[in-house]
Amino acid sequence: MQTNSGKTKVLVIALTAIATITSGLLAASFGISAKDSETANTTDAHVKQNMQHGMMGNMSMDLGPADANYDLRFIDAMRMHHQGAIEMAKAVQQRSKRPEMKKLADNIITAQSREIAQMNQWRQAWYPKAGKQMMAYHAQMGHMMPMSSDQMKSMMMSQDLGAADSQFDLRFINAMIPHHEGAVTMAQDVLKKSQRPEMKQLAKAIIRDQQKEIAQMKQWRKAWYNQ
Repeated sequence: MQTNSGKTKVLVIALTAIATITSGLLAASFGISAKDSETANTTDAHVKQNMQHGMMGNMSMDLGPADANYDLRFIDAMRMHHQGAIEMAKAVQQRSKRPEMKKLADNIITAQSREIAQMNQWRQAWYPKAGKQMMAYHAQMGHMMPMSSDQMKSMMMSQDLGAADSQFDLRFINAMIPHHEGAVTMAQDVLKKSQRPEMKQLAKAIIRDQQKEIAQMKQWRKAWYNQ
């Protein structure tokens, strides 16, 4: 029986093959120029990259058991996750034309920068011997280990949102909704496993704020793009 991860990988491979064949047939049948073909391939690459980011992000959400180092792993994971949201929000500040989007970006940067600072203080106070190396849980090996550079990137879940065109806000919304959903998933895990009231309070704030922002982005997507 295939696992969900296995099925997802098979789906990505199938979609990649279909996209490659389709672009090739279009080029041959309709005389698409080399430049247009290159643009199509670039778009396909962005789609595949985004799907892989989503898969990697979901796989890295496992924070492990409710042991003595659980809060350390959550802090390290959420700091990286917040940093990815902040990077995309900064792109909105620079490229979006909509004041509503700029306000959302400001709120994301302010709230998540504040939470990163708070988590840094807790990490230093609660885990003074942890060092600077960020930690993660390796589900297959069943223990904690240093976070790899690939794990850091997948935990950030940040994406290249492209140019300031008419679809920029849509790309941001489509990237930030699953990003927020990942944060909510981890925060819900904290409510089940952490013993610290400070962590539970932070988790509740993340769930409340980011679910509200998810609902707002879905409304905008429907109003602006009918999606």
